[in-house]
Amino acid sequence: MLIIKEKIESIVVESINKAIDDKRIDIPKVSEVKIEYPKDEKFGDYSTPFALESAKLLKKNPMDVASVIAEYVSKNDFFEKVDVVRPGFLNLYISKKVLNEVSSEIISLADSFGIIKKNNPERVNIEFVSANPTGPLNIVSARAAAVGDTLANLITAAGDIVDREFYINDYGNQVRLLGESVLSRYRTLNGIENEFPEEGYRGEYIKDIASFINDKFKSEADSITDHSELVDFFAKKAIEYNVSGQKEVMSRFKVNYKQWFSERTLHEDGSVENTFTDLKDHGVLYEEEGKTFFRSTDFGDDKDRVVMRDDGRPTYLLADIAYHRNKFKRGYSKVIDIWGPDHHGYIARLSGAVKALGHKESAFRVLIAQQVNLIANGELVKMSKRLGQFSTMADLIEEIGTDVARYFFVMRSMDSHLDFDLVLAKKESSENPVFYLQYAHARICSIFREADSRNFPYIKGVSDTSVFDSPETVALLKALSKYPEEIKDAANSLEPHRIGVFLLKLAQLFHRFYAENRVLVDDEARRNSLLTVCDCVRIVIRNGLSLVGVNAPEKM
Repeated sequence: MLIIKEKIESIVVESINKAIDDKRIDIPKVSEVKIEYPKDEKFGDYSTPFALESAKLLKKNPMDVASVIAEYVSKNDFFEKVDVVRPGFLNLYISKKVLNEVSSEIISLADSFGIIKKNNPERVNIEFVSANPTGPLNIVSARAAAVGDTLANLITAAGDIVDREFYINDYGNQVRLLGESVLSRYRTLNGIENEFPEEGYRGEYIKDIASFINDKFKSEADSITDHSELVDFFAKKAIEYNVSGQKEVMSRFKVNYKQWFSERTLHEDGSVENTFTDLKDHGVLYEEEGKTFFRSTDFGDDKDRVVMRDDGRPTYLLADIAYHRNKFKRGYSKVIDIWGPDHHGYIARLSGAVKALGHKESAFRVLIAQQVNLIANGELVKMSKRLGQFSTMADLIEEIGTDVARYFFVMRSMDSHLDFDLVLAKKESSENPVFYLQYAHARICSIFREADSRNFPYIKGVSDTSVFDSPETVALLKALSKYPEEIKDAANSLEPHRIGVFLLKLAQLFHRFYAENRVLVDDEARRNSLLTVCDCVRIVIRNGLSLVGVNAPEKM
């Protein structure tokens, strides 16, 4: 598959090295150059600042160097025009011949257009959502689910092997508090007076769990006489209930995890203790006042962190380190976590531990999915899991559907706060970006249905570049040609919102093209060429929406 940016880089590198061979440039041969998108499209489709950035080494005027390189680059029919502009940029314009080749490739590859093959793919673990199993998933979890799953799709499309993972925090004080909360509601349900835990979970869903246990496990629960065992029993049943609900919601949201990993297993199989020993062997622990600290300040943290309390109990950090140690032991070369807001301070200590255990800094990345403000009827919906005052992820799916929810969460950078406008999300008009995108796809499908009804034949992938006579057509084809590199760039930068932005721009360019071009004309060659352009747009929109997890309907 042709990736335009990579092809251009190879042409420019070859041209520079030819100029070096011809002794017109006096520097060592190059193996790579920077290829950029100009800030304004009128300055070309691509640009290289090589001459400008090499000025000191060359000891020549960058404009003169750029002019020499332009002579060699211009000989390649890949470009329609090559401009040298101050202070030393080479601006490159793709030829219509190349655009025609790209359109043929899109038609030929169809569903696989944009899928990049790698000779040595990495094994990547992406952990996202990992919400505490103490209640239903909320709106912030929905954002993490959408961006995490889309990122996994993008990295897969870019050629690597990706596994999705959900970490179940089913160990520790919060789990015990959940058990005590459900036990209290269970006793109330059975007419037994009791005092509800002061810090307990008060949502209505706690009553639902109590009723579930009463219906399914009453005899088992009533047979347990030890209070600690009873709390543990209710905690385990509550977690099973909540995780089952989380799995069901994730399935509805089109997210399929390879593994739901239990924190409890790390404590039960000795992984936490082994990790403590491993850190000790690496010389990054020390004791003070009975506690054991990890020297996280050696890795950029603001202070050292306790990993073992003075009573011998491991901290949450130690369990987290054990979990990430486990990921690498499973053979992943890259580990990516998506965390919720307000977790920035935790990054340094955990990434430091990963480095302390001998892994490269680049092997572990943490992304933050910022806060979501759900706006309903002009008012902010307050969310509090413990008090039960929150709108759940399941509620959102029920309200607006998976397609709209997923795209709305992906269309903004995850490190920005998001105001989720429910009124806009429900609109079936061009104001709603999801409707706008899906309508573009459906409109193209309707064009082909109309062509079929008029007995207009369509020969796939056959077009005439002379038909590409409008700026709207050329702009649309150029956007289509960039789709594979958009996937690669979005995957490499870990920015899934880029694909949403690209698709919206593509739909806008299509609507402009359609307004300026009557597709179903009598001229067979022109008609087939314009149908080919439409087919390419249909394929790329469908493929792109699939990466985001959104349907591409044929009728609306």
